Amino acid sequence: LTPELKCDRPDLRGNLVIKEKAITYQAGKEAVTQLQFERAVSCFSKAITLQPDQLQTQFYVERAEVYLQLCDFNSAALDYKHACYLEPQTKTHFHRLAFIYYLQGQCLCDQGMFLDALESFAKATELKPNFKPYHMRLACLTALGRYSDCIRLVTNWLKIDPPSADLFTLRARLYHQINQAALCYYDLKAALRLNPSCADALSLLEEMKEAAECSRQQAVSKAVEGELTNALSKITTAVEKNPEKAQYYLFGIIYRRLKDFIAAIEDLVLAVELCDAVAECSEREKPDNSNSLEEDAQAQLVLTYNDFAVHCFSQGFYSEAIKLLTKAIHEQRDESGLFINRGCFLKQEEWLFALADYQQAEELDPQNRSIWFRLALIHNTMGLHSFGKNFQDAADKFSLAIKYKPGVAQYYGNRAKAHTRMHRMEEAKLDALSALILGSTNDELLRLFPGCSLSDVISSATAQTVKAQLMEQTQMWKLAGRPVTEAVRKVLHQRQSLYRTGPRLSPLRLADASEAALCAAKHPYAWRNFRGLGLNC
Repeated sequence: LTPELKCDRPDLRGNLVIKEKAITYQAGKEAVTQLQFERAVSCFSKAITLQPDQLQTQFYVERAEVYLQLCDFNSAALDYKHACYLEPQTKTHFHRLAFIYYLQGQCLCDQGMFLDALESFAKATELKPNFKPYHMRLACLTALGRYSDCIRLVTNWLKIDPPSADLFTLRARLYHQINQAALCYYDLKAALRLNPSCADALSLLEEMKEAAECSRQQAVSKAVEGELTNALSKITTAVEKNPEKAQYYLFGIIYRRLKDFIAAIEDLVLAVELCDAVAECSEREKPDNSNSLEEDAQAQLVLTYNDFAVHCFSQGFYSEAIKLLTKAIHEQRDESGLFINRGCFLKQEEWLFALADYQQAEELDPQNRSIWFRLALIHNTMGLHSFGKNFQDAADKFSLAIKYKPGVAQYYGNRAKAHTRMHRMEEAKLDALSALILGSTNDELLRLFPGCSLSDVISSATAQTVKAQLMEQTQMWKLAGRPVTEAVRKVLHQRQSLYRTGPRLSPLRLADASEAALCAAKHPYAWRNFRGLGLNC
Protein backbone atom coordinates (compact mmCIF):
# COMPACT_ATOMS: atom_id res chain seq x y z
CA LEU A 1 0.00 0.00 0.00
CA THR A 2 1.09 3.52 -0.72
CA PRO A 3 1.76 5.92 2.22
CA GLU A 4 -1.31 7.95 1.25
CA LEU A 5 -3.62 4.93 1.67
CA LYS A 6 -2.01 4.11 5.04
CA CYS A 7 -2.84 7.60 6.24
CA ASP A 8 -6.47 7.29 5.09
CA ARG A 9 -7.20 3.95 6.82
CA PRO A 10 -7.77 5.33 10.41
CA ASP A 11 -10.31 7.81 9.10
CA LEU A 12 -11.96 5.06 7.13
CA ARG A 13 -12.18 2.84 10.23
CA GLY A 14 -13.62 5.75 12.28
CA ASN A 15 -16.26 6.48 9.69
CA LEU A 16 -17.22 2.81 9.55
CA VAL A 17 -17.58 2.66 13.40
CA ILE A 18 -19.70 5.81 13.53
CA LYS A 19 -21.87 4.54 10.70
CA GLU A 20 -22.28 1.10 12.37
CA LYS A 21 -23.07 2.76 15.76
CA ALA A 22 -25.74 4.91 14.16
CA ILE A 23 -27.25 1.91 12.38
CA THR A 24 -27.20 -0.13 15.61
CA TYR A 25 -28.73 2.68 17.71
CA GLN A 26 -31.46 3.24 15.11
CA ALA A 27 -32.15 -0.49 15.03
CA GLY A 28 -32.56 -0.41 18.80
CA LYS A 29 -35.06 2.46 18.59
CA GLU A 30 -37.07 0.57 15.95
CA ALA A 31 -37.04 -2.56 18.10
CA VAL A 32 -38.52 -0.56 20.99
CA THR A 33 -41.34 0.75 18.81
CA GLN A 34 -42.01 -2.84 17.73
CA LEU A 35 -41.95 -3.99 21.42
CA GLN A 36 -38.96 -6.25 20.65
CA PHE A 37 -37.24 -5.37 23.91
CA GLU A 38 -34.65 -8.18 23.94
CA ARG A 39 -33.39 -7.15 20.49
CA ALA A 40 -33.42 -3.52 21.61
CA VAL A 41 -31.22 -4.37 24.59
CA SER A 42 -28.75 -6.13 22.27
CA CYS A 43 -28.66 -3.15 19.89
CA PHE A 44 -28.16 -0.57 22.65
CA SER A 45 -25.46 -2.69 24.25
CA LYS A 46 -23.57 -2.85 20.92
CA ALA A 47 -23.99 0.91 20.48
CA ILE A 48 -22.57 1.53 23.98
CA THR A 49 -19.54 -0.59 23.08
CA LEU A 50 -18.94 1.40 19.90
CA GLN A 51 -19.58 4.83 21.50
CA PRO A 52 -16.77 6.74 23.35
CA ASP A 53 -17.28 7.08 27.14
CA GLN A 54 -18.12 10.76 27.08
CA LEU A 55 -21.03 10.16 24.72
CA GLN A 56 -22.53 6.97 26.20
CA THR A 57 -25.05 8.58 28.60
CA GLN A 58 -28.04 8.59 26.27
CA PHE A 59 -27.44 4.96 25.28
CA TYR A 60 -27.39 3.92 28.96
CA VAL A 61 -30.65 5.79 29.55
CA GLU A 62 -32.28 4.16 26.51
CA ARG A 63 -31.16 0.68 27.54
CA ALA A 64 -32.28 1.31 31.16
CA GLU A 65 -35.79 2.16 29.94
CA VAL A 66 -35.88 -1.08 27.92
CA TYR A 67 -34.77 -3.04 31.00
CA LEU A 68 -37.56 -1.34 32.88
CA GLN A 69 -40.06 -2.60 30.31
CA LEU A 70 -38.69 -6.08 30.89
CA CYS A 71 -39.06 -5.57 34.71
CA ASP A 72 -35.32 -6.10 35.08
CA PHE A 73 -35.01 -3.50 37.83
CA ASN A 74 -31.46 -4.36 38.80
CA SER A 75 -30.12 -3.87 35.24
CA ALA A 76 -32.18 -0.69 34.79
CA ALA A 77 -30.83 0.70 38.08
CA LEU A 78 -27.27 -0.20 37.06
CA ASP A 79 -27.59 1.67 33.73
CA TYR A 80 -29.02 4.75 35.43
CA LYS A 81 -26.13 4.62 37.90
CA HIS A 82 -23.77 4.82 34.91
CA ALA A 83 -25.77 7.76 33.57
CA CYS A 84 -25.59 9.52 36.94
CA TYR A 85 -21.84 8.94 37.05
CA LEU A 86 -21.36 10.35 33.54
CA GLU A 87 -23.67 13.32 34.09
CA PRO A 88 -23.84 14.02 37.85
CA GLN A 89 -25.28 17.48 37.18
CA THR A 90 -28.43 16.04 35.62
CA LYS A 91 -30.97 15.62 38.47
CA THR A 92 -33.43 13.85 36.18
CA HIS A 93 -31.26 10.74 36.13
CA PHE A 94 -31.20 10.57 39.94
CA HIS A 95 -34.97 11.00 40.16
CA ARG A 96 -35.51 8.28 37.59
CA LEU A 97 -33.18 5.95 39.48
CA ALA A 98 -35.19 6.60 42.66
CA PHE A 99 -38.39 5.76 40.80
CA ILE A 100 -36.88 2.45 39.61
CA TYR A 101 -35.99 1.51 43.21
CA TYR A 102 -39.51 2.44 44.25
CA LEU A 103 -41.07 0.19 41.56
CA GLN A 104 -38.74 -2.61 42.55
CA GLY A 105 -39.77 -2.24 46.17
CA GLN A 106 -43.45 -2.32 45.23
CA CYS A 107 -43.03 -5.56 43.30
CA LEU A 108 -41.02 -7.19 46.08
CA CYS A 109 -43.59 -6.09 48.64
CA ASP A 110 -46.41 -7.62 46.59
CA GLN A 111 -44.44 -10.88 46.51
CA GLY A 112 -44.08 -10.84 50.30
CA MET A 113 -40.31 -10.26 50.15
CA PHE A 114 -40.48 -7.48 52.71
CA LEU A 115 -36.80 -7.30 53.68
CA ASP A 116 -35.71 -6.89 50.04
CA ALA A 117 -38.53 -4.42 49.46
CA LEU A 118 -37.44 -2.48 52.51
CA GLU A 119 -33.93 -2.18 51.07
CA SER A 120 -35.26 -0.87 47.75
CA PHE A 121 -37.54 1.68 49.41
CA ALA A 122 -34.64 2.84 51.56
CA LYS A 123 -32.55 3.45 48.41
CA ALA A 124 -35.40 5.39 46.78
CA THR A 125 -35.85 7.52 49.89
CA GLU A 126 -32.11 8.19 50.08
CA LEU A 127 -32.10 9.55 46.52
CA LYS A 128 -35.28 11.61 46.97
CA PRO A 129 -35.87 12.06 50.73
CA ASN A 130 -38.60 14.68 50.56
CA PHE A 131 -40.92 12.71 48.28
CA LYS A 132 -43.49 11.06 50.56
CA PRO A 133 -44.77 8.37 48.12
CA TYR A 134 -41.34 6.73 48.25
CA HIS A 135 -41.70 6.14 51.99
CA MET A 136 -43.45 2.84 51.37
CA ARG A 137 -40.98 1.20 53.70
CA LEU A 138 -43.49 1.97 56.48
CA ALA A 139 -45.76 -0.72 55.03
CA CYS A 140 -42.86 -3.19 54.90
CA LEU A 141 -41.86 -2.44 58.49
CA THR A 142 -45.44 -2.91 59.59
CA ALA A 143 -45.72 -6.22 57.73
CA LEU A 144 -42.49 -7.35 59.42
CA GLY A 145 -43.87 -6.35 62.83
CA ARG A 146 -41.13 -3.76 63.34
CA TYR A 147 -43.46 -1.22 64.90
CA SER A 148 -40.71 0.58 66.81
CA ASP A 149 -38.95 1.36 63.53
CA CYS A 150 -42.28 2.54 62.11
CA ILE A 151 -42.76 4.87 65.07
CA ARG A 152 -39.25 6.24 64.63
CA LEU A 153 -39.96 6.89 60.96
CA VAL A 154 -43.25 8.71 61.61
CA THR A 155 -41.62 10.73 64.40
CA ASN A 156 -38.98 11.93 61.93
CA TRP A 157 -41.75 13.02 59.54
CA LEU A 158 -43.40 14.98 62.34
CA LYS A 159 -40.10 16.75 63.02
CA ILE A 160 -39.46 17.59 59.37
CA ASP A 161 -42.96 18.43 58.15
CA PRO A 162 -45.73 20.51 59.72
CA PRO A 163 -47.69 18.30 62.17
CA SER A 164 -50.94 16.86 60.87
CA ALA A 165 -53.83 14.96 62.45
CA ASP A 166 -53.25 12.02 60.08
CA LEU A 167 -49.62 11.58 61.15
CA PHE A 168 -50.50 11.73 64.86
CA THR A 169 -53.31 9.23 64.31
CA LEU A 170 -50.95 6.95 62.37
CA ARG A 171 -48.39 7.01 65.18
CA ALA A 172 -51.17 6.47 67.74
CA ARG A 173 -52.21 3.28 65.94
CA LEU A 174 -48.61 2.10 65.94
CA TYR A 175 -48.37 2.74 69.69
CA HIS A 176 -51.63 0.85 70.07
CA GLN A 177 -50.06 -2.14 68.32
CA ILE A 178 -47.21 -2.35 70.86
CA ASN A 179 -49.53 -1.72 73.85
CA GLN A 180 -48.16 1.73 74.61
CA ALA A 181 -51.60 2.95 75.61
CA ALA A 182 -50.61 6.22 77.29
CA LEU A 183 -48.53 7.40 74.29
CA CYS A 184 -51.36 6.34 71.99
CA TYR A 185 -53.82 8.42 74.04
CA TYR A 186 -51.70 11.58 73.93
CA ASP A 187 -51.14 11.25 70.17
CA LEU A 188 -54.89 10.94 69.65
CA LYS A 189 -55.46 14.06 71.74
CA ALA A 190 -52.86 15.89 69.65
CA ALA A 191 -54.60 14.76 66.44
CA LEU A 192 -57.95 16.02 67.73
CA ARG A 193 -56.47 19.38 68.67
CA LEU A 194 -55.40 19.77 65.03
CA ASN A 195 -58.62 18.33 63.62
CA PRO A 196 -61.47 17.91 66.14
CA SER A 197 -63.54 15.98 63.61
CA CYS A 198 -60.90 13.38 62.72
CA ALA A 199 -63.03 10.22 62.56
CA ASP A 200 -60.19 7.72 63.00
CA ALA A 201 -58.84 9.48 66.07
CA LEU A 202 -62.31 9.83 67.62
CA SER A 203 -63.08 6.18 67.04
CA LEU A 204 -59.84 4.87 68.54
CA LEU A 205 -60.07 7.27 71.50
CA GLU A 206 -63.60 6.13 72.30
CA GLU A 207 -62.47 2.52 72.09
CA MET A 208 -59.67 3.20 74.58
CA LYS A 209 -61.99 4.98 77.01
CA GLU A 210 -64.43 2.07 76.98
CA ALA A 211 -61.59 -0.37 77.63
CA ALA A 212 -60.34 1.82 80.48
CA GLU A 213 -63.77 1.89 82.12
CA CYS A 214 -64.03 -1.88 81.82
CA SER A 215 -60.65 -2.24 83.56
CA ARG A 216 -61.80 0.14 86.31
CA GLN A 217 -64.88 -1.96 87.01
CA GLN A 218 -62.72 -5.07 87.19
CA ALA A 219 -60.41 -3.27 89.62
CA VAL A 220 -63.36 -2.43 91.86
CA SER A 221 -64.46 -6.07 91.90
CA LYS A 222 -60.96 -7.29 92.73
CA ALA A 223 -60.56 -4.72 95.49
CA VAL A 224 -63.87 -5.74 97.07
CA GLU A 225 -62.73 -9.37 97.00
CA GLY A 226 -59.49 -8.37 98.75
CA GLU A 227 -57.26 -9.14 95.74
CA LEU A 228 -55.40 -5.87 95.99
CA THR A 229 -52.50 -6.79 93.71
CA ASN A 230 -54.85 -7.81 90.89
CA ALA A 231 -56.97 -4.72 91.49
CA LEU A 232 -53.84 -2.59 91.19
CA SER A 233 -52.95 -4.25 87.89
CA LYS A 234 -56.42 -3.58 86.49
CA ILE A 235 -56.54 0.07 87.52
CA THR A 236 -53.02 0.58 86.12
CA THR A 237 -54.34 -0.62 82.76
CA ALA A 238 -57.25 1.82 83.07
CA VAL A 239 -54.90 4.71 83.81
CA GLU A 240 -52.71 3.87 80.81
CA LYS A 241 -55.70 3.86 78.47
CA ASN A 242 -57.20 7.07 79.86
CA PRO A 243 -54.47 8.94 81.78
CA GLU A 244 -56.48 12.14 82.19
CA LYS A 245 -59.35 10.58 84.15
CA ALA A 246 -58.99 11.89 87.72
CA GLN A 247 -61.30 9.23 89.15
CA TYR A 248 -58.85 6.46 88.25
CA TYR A 249 -56.06 7.98 90.33
CA LEU A 250 -58.21 7.73 93.45
CA PHE A 251 -57.30 4.06 93.40
CA GLY A 252 -54.02 5.21 94.90
CA ILE A 253 -55.69 4.11 98.14
CA ILE A 254 -54.78 0.56 97.07
CA TYR A 255 -51.11 1.55 97.18
CA ARG A 256 -51.76 2.94 100.65
CA ARG A 257 -53.30 -0.33 101.81
CA LEU A 258 -50.25 -2.13 100.43
CA LYS A 259 -48.05 0.37 102.33
CA ASP A 260 -46.52 1.74 99.13
CA PHE A 261 -47.10 5.27 100.36
CA ILE A 262 -44.93 7.12 97.82
CA ALA A 263 -46.84 5.64 94.88
CA ALA A 264 -50.12 6.39 96.65
CA ILE A 265 -49.16 10.04 97.18
CA GLU A 266 -48.09 10.43 93.54
CA ASP A 267 -51.42 9.08 92.27
CA LEU A 268 -53.54 11.15 94.65
CA VAL A 269 -51.61 14.34 93.88
CA LEU A 270 -52.30 13.68 90.19
CA ALA A 271 -55.98 13.21 91.00
CA VAL A 272 -56.08 16.60 92.76
CA GLU A 273 -54.24 18.30 89.89
CA LEU A 274 -56.58 16.80 87.30
CA CYS A 275 -59.57 17.95 89.34
CA ASP A 276 -58.09 21.45 89.41
CA ALA A 277 -57.69 21.30 85.63
CA VAL A 278 -61.35 20.29 85.29
CA ALA A 279 -62.32 23.19 87.55
CA GLU A 280 -60.81 25.58 85.01
CA CYS A 281 -63.23 24.35 82.35
CA SER A 282 -66.38 26.27 81.60
CA GLU A 283 -69.44 25.46 83.67
CA ARG A 284 -71.00 23.84 80.62
CA GLU A 285 -68.15 21.36 80.26
CA LYS A 286 -67.54 20.81 83.97
CA PRO A 287 -68.77 17.41 85.25
CA ASP A 288 -71.42 17.44 87.97
CA ASN A 289 -69.34 15.32 90.35
CA SER A 290 -66.08 17.26 89.96
CA ASN A 291 -66.41 19.00 93.34
CA SER A 292 -67.05 15.81 95.31
CA LEU A 293 -64.27 14.07 93.38
CA GLU A 294 -61.79 16.77 94.33
CA GLU A 295 -62.88 16.58 97.98
CA ASP A 296 -62.40 12.82 97.98
CA ALA A 297 -58.97 13.17 96.38
CA GLN A 298 -57.90 15.79 98.96
CA ALA A 299 -59.22 13.64 101.82
CA GLN A 300 -57.47 10.49 100.60
CA LEU A 301 -54.24 12.43 100.13
CA VAL A 302 -54.37 13.68 103.72
CA LEU A 303 -55.12 10.18 105.00
CA THR A 304 -52.14 8.84 103.05
CA TYR A 305 -49.83 11.49 104.50
CA ASN A 306 -51.10 10.54 107.95
CA ASP A 307 -50.68 6.78 107.44
CA PHE A 308 -47.20 7.29 106.01
CA ALA A 309 -46.32 9.41 109.04
CA VAL A 310 -47.60 6.68 111.36
CA HIS A 311 -45.43 4.16 109.52
CA CYS A 312 -42.35 6.41 109.79
CA PHE A 313 -43.07 7.01 113.47
CA SER A 314 -43.26 3.28 114.16
CA GLN A 315 -39.83 2.87 112.52
CA GLY A 316 -38.32 5.68 114.59
CA PHE A 317 -38.11 8.22 111.76
CA TYR A 318 -39.62 11.06 113.75
CA SER A 319 -38.40 13.95 111.55
CA GLU A 320 -39.92 12.36 108.45
CA ALA A 321 -43.17 11.73 110.30
CA ILE A 322 -43.37 15.39 111.33
CA LYS A 323 -42.78 16.58 107.75
CA LEU A 324 -45.53 14.33 106.41
CA LEU A 325 -47.99 15.44 109.06
CA THR A 326 -47.14 19.07 108.31
CA LYS A 327 -48.09 18.45 104.68
CA ALA A 328 -51.32 16.81 105.78
CA ILE A 329 -52.17 19.77 108.04
CA HIS A 330 -51.45 22.15 105.17
CA GLU A 331 -54.12 20.32 103.16
CA GLN A 332 -56.63 19.89 106.01
CA ARG A 333 -56.34 22.36 108.88
CA ASP A 334 -59.55 21.49 110.73
CA GLU A 335 -58.79 17.86 111.65
CA SER A 336 -57.69 17.54 115.27
CA GLY A 337 -56.28 14.04 114.75
CA LEU A 338 -53.51 15.43 112.56
CA PHE A 339 -52.37 17.79 115.29
CA ILE A 340 -52.56 14.95 117.82
CA ASN A 341 -50.31 12.80 115.67
CA ARG A 342 -47.88 15.60 114.98
CA GLY A 343 -47.43 15.88 118.74
CA CYS A 344 -44.70 13.30 118.20
CA PHE A 345 -42.48 16.36 118.51
CA LEU A 346 -42.54 15.04 122.08
CA LYS A 347 -40.23 12.24 121.01
CA GLN A 348 -37.64 14.79 119.93
CA GLU A 349 -37.99 16.80 123.13
CA GLU A 350 -39.51 19.71 121.24
CA TRP A 351 -41.89 20.40 124.11
CA LEU A 352 -43.23 23.75 122.95
CA PHE A 353 -44.03 22.51 119.44
CA ALA A 354 -45.76 19.44 120.83
CA LEU A 355 -47.75 21.59 123.27
CA ALA A 356 -48.80 23.95 120.46
CA ASP A 357 -50.09 21.03 118.39
CA TYR A 358 -52.03 19.54 121.31
CA GLN A 359 -53.55 22.91 122.13
CA GLN A 360 -54.61 23.35 118.49
CA ALA A 361 -56.16 19.89 118.60
CA GLU A 362 -58.02 20.81 121.79
CA GLU A 363 -59.36 23.95 120.16
CA LEU A 364 -60.72 21.89 117.29
CA ASP A 365 -62.10 19.14 119.51
CA PRO A 366 -62.52 20.46 123.09
CA GLN A 367 -64.09 17.31 124.58
CA ASN A 368 -61.62 14.79 123.20
CA ARG A 369 -60.13 12.88 126.16
CA SER A 370 -57.20 11.55 124.17
CA ILE A 371 -56.11 15.17 123.69
CA TRP A 372 -56.47 15.76 127.43
CA PHE A 373 -54.25 12.76 128.16
CA ARG A 374 -51.56 14.15 125.90
CA LEU A 375 -51.84 17.67 127.30
CA ALA A 376 -51.51 16.27 130.81
CA LEU A 377 -48.46 14.28 129.75
CA ILE A 378 -46.74 17.20 128.05
CA HIS A 379 -47.39 19.58 130.99
CA ASN A 380 -46.04 17.01 133.45
CA THR A 381 -42.97 16.45 131.26
CA MET A 382 -42.34 20.18 130.96
CA GLY A 383 -42.76 20.51 134.73
CA LEU A 384 -40.12 17.85 135.35
CA HIS A 385 -37.84 19.57 132.86
CA SER A 386 -38.06 22.90 134.71
CA PHE A 387 -38.11 21.36 138.22
CA GLY A 388 -34.51 22.17 139.04
CA LYS A 389 -34.67 25.66 137.54
CA ASN A 390 -37.96 27.22 138.63
CA PHE A 391 -40.08 25.42 141.22
CA GLN A 392 -43.07 27.73 140.81
CA ASP A 393 -43.12 27.20 137.07
CA ALA A 394 -42.85 23.45 137.62
CA ALA A 395 -45.75 23.54 140.11
CA ASP A 396 -47.90 25.49 137.63
CA LYS A 397 -47.23 22.92 134.93
CA PHE A 398 -48.06 20.04 137.30
CA SER A 399 -51.32 21.84 138.10
CA LEU A 400 -52.18 21.96 134.41
CA ALA A 401 -51.40 18.26 134.11
CA ILE A 402 -53.79 17.58 137.02
CA LYS A 403 -56.45 19.74 135.37
CA TYR A 404 -56.37 17.65 132.19
CA LYS A 405 -56.08 14.28 134.03
CA PRO A 406 -56.99 14.53 137.70
CA GLY A 407 -56.73 10.80 138.49
CA VAL A 408 -52.95 10.31 138.06
CA ALA A 409 -51.02 9.93 141.34
CA GLN A 410 -47.70 10.89 139.74
CA TYR A 411 -48.88 14.41 138.92
CA TYR A 412 -49.91 15.09 142.55
CA GLY A 413 -46.65 13.60 143.81
CA ASN A 414 -44.61 15.82 141.53
CA ARG A 415 -46.50 18.93 142.60
CA ALA A 416 -46.06 17.95 146.26
CA LYS A 417 -42.30 17.85 145.73
CA ALA A 418 -42.37 21.30 144.09
CA HIS A 419 -44.37 22.73 147.01
CA THR A 420 -41.95 21.15 149.45
CA ARG A 421 -39.00 22.85 147.75
CA MET A 422 -40.85 26.15 148.07
CA HIS A 423 -41.62 25.38 151.76
CA ARG A 424 -45.38 25.28 151.21
CA MET A 425 -45.88 22.37 153.51
CA GLU A 426 -49.67 22.46 153.83
CA GLU A 427 -50.15 22.40 150.06
CA ALA A 428 -47.49 19.74 149.78
CA LYS A 429 -49.26 17.54 152.33
CA LEU A 430 -52.61 17.84 150.51
CA ASP A 431 -50.99 16.81 147.24
CA ALA A 432 -49.17 13.98 148.98
CA LEU A 433 -52.49 12.73 150.44
CA SER A 434 -54.03 12.83 146.96
CA ALA A 435 -51.13 10.84 145.50
CA LEU A 436 -51.26 8.23 148.28
CA ILE A 437 -55.04 7.85 147.95
CA LEU A 438 -54.62 7.30 144.19
CA GLY A 439 -52.18 4.47 144.92
CA SER A 440 -48.74 6.04 144.91
CA THR A 441 -46.02 3.90 146.53
CA ASN A 442 -43.48 6.71 146.79
CA ASP A 443 -42.00 6.53 150.33
CA GLU A 444 -40.75 10.10 149.98
CA LEU A 445 -44.34 11.34 150.28
CA LEU A 446 -44.81 9.57 153.66
CA ARG A 447 -41.94 11.60 155.06
CA LEU A 448 -44.26 14.58 155.06
CA PHE A 449 -46.22 12.77 157.79
CA PRO A 450 -43.55 11.80 160.38
CA GLY A 451 -44.51 9.02 162.75
CA CYS A 452 -47.54 7.96 160.69
CA SER A 453 -47.99 4.82 158.67
CA LEU A 454 -49.67 4.69 155.28
CA SER A 455 -52.89 3.32 156.81
CA ASP A 456 -52.92 6.08 159.42
CA VAL A 457 -52.51 8.75 156.77
CA ILE A 458 -55.22 7.38 154.45
CA SER A 459 -57.74 6.84 157.28
CA SER A 460 -57.39 10.35 158.66
CA ALA A 461 -60.27 12.85 158.44
CA THR A 462 -58.25 15.12 156.15
CA ALA A 463 -57.61 12.19 153.81
CA GLN A 464 -61.32 11.43 153.66
CA THR A 465 -62.05 15.02 152.71
CA VAL A 466 -59.35 14.94 150.03
CA LYS A 467 -60.71 11.62 148.75
CA ALA A 468 -64.19 13.10 148.40
CA GLN A 469 -62.76 16.05 146.49
CA LEU A 470 -60.86 13.70 144.21
CA MET A 471 -63.98 11.67 143.47
CA GLU A 472 -65.90 14.84 142.67
CA GLN A 473 -63.15 16.12 140.38
CA THR A 474 -62.91 12.78 138.60
CA GLN A 475 -66.68 12.63 138.10
CA MET A 476 -66.78 16.14 136.69
CA TRP A 477 -63.87 15.28 134.38
CA LYS A 478 -65.74 12.24 133.05
CA LEU A 479 -68.90 14.24 132.47
CA ALA A 480 -66.97 16.95 130.66
CA GLY A 481 -65.65 14.29 128.33
CA ARG A 482 -69.16 13.25 127.26
CA PRO A 483 -70.71 16.41 125.81
CA VAL A 484 -74.31 16.58 124.69
CA THR A 485 -74.27 17.56 121.06
CA GLU A 486 -76.32 20.44 119.73
CA ALA A 487 -78.41 18.04 117.67
CA VAL A 488 -79.32 16.03 120.79
CA ARG A 489 -80.25 19.21 122.65
CA LYS A 490 -82.61 20.20 119.84
CA VAL A 491 -84.25 16.78 119.84
CA LEU A 492 -84.70 16.84 123.61
CA HIS A 493 -86.15 20.32 123.39
CA GLN A 494 -88.65 19.17 120.74
CA ARG A 495 -89.62 16.04 122.71
CA GLN A 496 -93.39 15.67 123.01
CA SER A 497 -95.45 14.94 126.09
CA LEU A 498 -95.71 11.35 127.35
CA TYR A 499 -99.44 11.47 126.68
CA ARG A 500 -99.00 12.42 123.02
CA THR A 501 -100.43 9.77 120.68
CA GLY A 502 -98.34 10.89 117.71
CA PRO A 503 -94.68 10.13 117.08
CA ARG A 504 -92.58 10.26 120.21
CA LEU A 505 -89.69 12.02 118.58
CA SER A 506 -90.09 14.73 115.98
CA PRO A 507 -87.50 14.82 113.20
CA LEU A 508 -84.62 17.20 113.59
CA ARG A 509 -84.81 20.13 111.17
CA LEU A 510 -82.36 22.94 110.86
CA ALA A 511 -83.66 26.45 111.16
CA ASP A 512 -83.28 27.36 107.53
CA ALA A 513 -81.49 26.46 104.34
CA SER A 514 -78.57 28.76 105.06
CA GLU A 515 -77.82 26.86 108.27
CA ALA A 516 -77.86 23.57 106.35
CA ALA A 517 -75.46 24.99 103.81
CA LEU A 518 -73.18 26.16 106.62
CA CYS A 519 -73.07 22.67 108.14
CA ALA A 520 -72.29 21.14 104.76
CA ALA A 521 -69.49 23.61 104.25
CA LYS A 522 -67.99 22.80 107.65
CA HIS A 523 -68.06 19.05 107.14
CA PRO A 524 -67.64 18.33 103.43
CA TYR A 525 -66.13 14.94 104.07
CA ALA A 526 -66.93 12.16 106.53
CA TRP A 527 -63.50 11.87 108.10
CA ARG A 528 -62.02 8.62 109.25
CA ASN A 529 -61.03 8.67 112.91
CA PHE A 530 -57.33 9.46 113.26
CA ARG A 531 -57.23 8.28 116.85
CA GLY A 532 -55.82 4.92 117.79
CA LEU A 533 -53.34 4.84 114.91
CA GLY A 534 -50.42 3.85 117.09
CA LEU A 535 -48.85 7.18 118.06
CA ASN A 536 -48.20 7.13 121.78
CA CYS A 537 -47.44 10.81 122.05
